[in-house]
Amino acid sequence: MRALIAAGIGLAAAFALVLAVTAIGAPPGETSKKPLHTTVPAHP
Repeated sequence: MRALIAAGIGLAAAFALVLAVTAIGAPPGETSKKPLHTTVPAHP
């Protein structure tokens, strides 16, 4: 029974966190137009 209560509390906390982040919204700013370039390191 304790595990069920703990799972319910954890689920409620996660749901509250998702609602809080949704209410705050995304931070202002814009994404870079430049693509990300990655390089493969040279083998020794």
